[in-house]
Amino acid sequence: MSSSSETALLARVPDQLFIGGQWVDSTSGRSIDVRDPATGLVLKTIADASVADARRAMDVAAETQASWAATAPRVRGEILRGAFDLLQERLEDFALLMTLEMGKPLAEARGEVGYGGEFLRWFSEEAVRIHGRYGTSPEGTGRMIVTQVPVGPSYLITPWNFPLAMATRKIAPALAAGCTAIIKPAALTPLTTLYFAKLLQDAGLPDGVLGVLTTSTSGEITTPILADPRLRKLSFTGSTPVGVSLLKEAANNVLRTSMELGGNAPFLVFEDADLDKAVDGAMLAKFRNIGEACTAANRFIVHESIADEFAKRVTERVKAFTIGRGTEDGVTIGPLINEAAVAKATSLVADAVKRGATLLVGGSAVEGDGTFFQPTVVSGVQPGSDILREEIFGPVLSIIPFTDEADAVAKANDTEYGLVGYVYTKDLARGQRLIESLQTGMMGLNVGVVSNAAAPFGGVKQSGLGREGGSEGINEYLSTKYTLTPNPFN
Repeated sequence: MSSSSETALLARVPDQLFIGGQWVDSTSGRSIDVRDPATGLVLKTIADASVADARRAMDVAAETQASWAATAPRVRGEILRGAFDLLQERLEDFALLMTLEMGKPLAEARGEVGYGGEFLRWFSEEAVRIHGRYGTSPEGTGRMIVTQVPVGPSYLITPWNFPLAMATRKIAPALAAGCTAIIKPAALTPLTTLYFAKLLQDAGLPDGVLGVLTTSTSGEITTPILADPRLRKLSFTGSTPVGVSLLKEAANNVLRTSMELGGNAPFLVFEDADLDKAVDGAMLAKFRNIGEACTAANRFIVHESIADEFAKRVTERVKAFTIGRGTEDGVTIGPLINEAAVAKATSLVADAVKRGATLLVGGSAVEGDGTFFQPTVVSGVQPGSDILREEIFGPVLSIIPFTDEADAVAKANDTEYGLVGYVYTKDLARGQRLIESLQTGMMGLNVGVVSNAAAPFGGVKQSGLGREGGSEGINEYLSTKYTLTPNPFN
């Protein structure tokens, strides 16, 4: 699109806070400059919430909770379905907006609109399928009634890398379950969430059901919200250190929590794998979203007999990538989110090479405007390398050879994280064994992308707790209530 189209779109994005169904100025007197990582230029200046704004948002969420919980499930579901339909109509707007503020290529941004929209459609259907049960007590003396009720006001914290999908993945189940919510998007990419809140307004969401707080001081506004006894749920997607800190705060009020934290995904390629499909899967698992995904494959653990050939093939594919601003035709690798991300990728590659890895392509920042990093392949990564322990969050593919299945599993599980793993093998029995032996919450068997709105998303170990998506996703926003009544026949 032309710059005039970009300007027109940005003009339609709200620049205020969303509280009580109204777009309001912040009481802080501060503002946030949202920048295009491809150019460094300011896209839009928006409100920067204060503690007073956070408390007002919490007041509204608490005041609105009872009426929203009492709203018929079908009505809640129809609002979400209406939002899904509007999102399809505004697909190009949302795709362009994400490309501008986050940097991903436009084709991938369109894919995120499709993925994010599916959470609206899925949970619009789940809203009317909140189940309970009724039965006779084992002694026959009474009747047991089990119901599911909304947890209550929820605080949702989303990351910068998937601005739409992370918002819909949290907002949709909360609203479907009958919970009011306050969402705090990342300061680096808040525009998509603001624009989505406007869409929900257009879809008929009642005033006060959702609040949006944009802020440059997350801790400042999060602490009073978590300390408020009226809040009942916290959902966070982000780094493990921040998640641990939030869990400690949430413990003070015994909040229900969902944590989708860091990852260090292994990608195992066995000697019997279809190498063409494994390479295709590797490109998706590593370079989707410029590698800036918690599900991105970090460690490519490849059987020693095919490691060189695998490295050769992925290097050829990586050399064919086109780097540039995501709005440009043919671009496959956009900028990283900021200078810190570039510095981290540079450091991880340098450490790996220093310890004995071979740099096959890339390995450094791209000179000029924006925060670009060359798509990179390093092979023969040695034990102890930082790149094997830390989440890369960039377009860097690191290869480690293994000898046998036991060695592969040991290398894959040698991390405190456990979000997702990928396995390529033609041996069905081996695949079944790895489902049980890999310490991850999700696994892709001969596929490079596992995310789906109908499936439970989440990890084990320090990758978090709770699940988003699937039937499990709405349960995170429901509490179980048990009632015993006398035997009606006595």
